[in-house]
Amino acid sequence: MALKELVEIDDLTEVWEASREKPVLLFKQSTTCPISADAFDQFNTFLQEDGGKIDAFFVKVRESRPVSDQIAEDLGIRHQSPQLFVVKNKEAAWNASHTKITVDSIKEALQNA
Repeated sequence: MALKELVEIDDLTEVWEASREKPVLLFKQSTTCPISADAFDQFNTFLQEDGGKIDAFFVKVRESRPVSDQIAEDLGIRHQSPQLFVVKNKEAAWNASHTKITVDSIKEALQNA
C-alpha cells in the first residue's frame, strides 16, 4: 500500500479497520518543524525499505487539526508532533515522538507488535 494522507475524520475508519488485520503505521507531522521533517524522512526511509508490506498513514497536524485531535482521543495518548504510532486493533501498540522516530525504532516496534 502507498502512504496515504488522512484529511477528514472519516478517513480514520480505514486506519482502524486495517489495524484489525495487521499492525499499521500512523504518523502525525508538523509541516513547519525541522524535527518533524527529519522524523518524516526516517518514516519514509523505513517505508521504502519495507517495500510496501505495511499499511501506512499520515496526517498534517496544522492542516487537519480535527483528525489529529481525534487520533489523540481514540488512542488515549497525548498529542505530540512529530509522533508515530504502531496501531493494532485500534490501539497504540507503540508510539514515539521527535528524535525517537528512527528506522531502527520502527523496525523494533513492529517486531514487538
